[in-house]
Amino acid sequence: MSEKIAEYEYNFGVQYDVTFSVQSHSTDTIAVDENNEPFRSSNGKMVFRPGGHGALTVEYKAMLAGVLVEYQEKMFKYLKKLNSASVSDKELEEIEKFVVEKLNVDAADCALHLANKIEYLKKKLDRPIRVCGMVKNEGEPGGGPYVAVNPDGSHSLQILESAQFDKNDPEQMHIFKEATHFNPVDLVCGVKDYKGDKYDLTKFVDPNTGFISSKSKDGKALKALELPGLWNGAMSDWNTIFVEVPIDTFNPVKTVNDLLRKEHQM
Repeated sequence: MSEKIAEYEYNFGVQYDVTFSVQSHSTDTIAVDENNEPFRSSNGKMVFRPGGHGALTVEYKAMLAGVLVEYQEKMFKYLKKLNSASVSDKELEEIEKFVVEKLNVDAADCALHLANKIEYLKKKLDRPIRVCGMVKNEGEPGGGPYVAVNPDGSHSLQILESAQFDKNDPEQMHIFKEATHFNPVDLVCGVKDYKGDKYDLTKFVDPNTGFISSKSKDGKALKALELPGLWNGAMSDWNTIFVEVPIDTFNPVKTVNDLLRKEHQM
């Protein structure tokens, strides 16, 4: 490498300061051979290799998982109570407060279901849950966390892509441009109910959330129909919790210019 640096410095009359960002060895994982025995180098020492992208955010993944467990424990407790024959008015009030304040269900919507409140609260609690890590918006292209209006007039937390906004609606574009956070696709999910059975995830998809995005091929613009995305339409009816995580958990290298980010500097 030093020979190449000298060559380019001479040809272009510049000086290069070349360094490499190296993943911390504390996140290395053990390598094994084809028989799943520890792989050893010629000197007999075990070989360890970089743990990959997942190792870079494991601390915050664990934190998001902790939030998930905390919410699930309460939700499961409340569901067991709602499915018993002994839920009191005070307990019902506590459960409703949790649904409104922690799961962002409309208080007005709850009030409309006063006559059948137990069944309504069961429905709101008994569904898959996702805890979504969000980073501060620094201009990355892509989706983010928003409060969306559902077809029935209720509200829910959703991860929306830019293509889902009406570019001809000034109010919607103002909301999009003022977004404070960006979705790095950092999700921890709970896909089992309080009995330990897996949810049928196809029942929690909104098929109407497909959208048309602008793409290009062979130098020509085209419009592409996209089906409900994994973290928006396909999770539309999940319970959603947004949690801010540090920007250094999101360090993509999609182009060579991304290597200029301060997170990749030594």
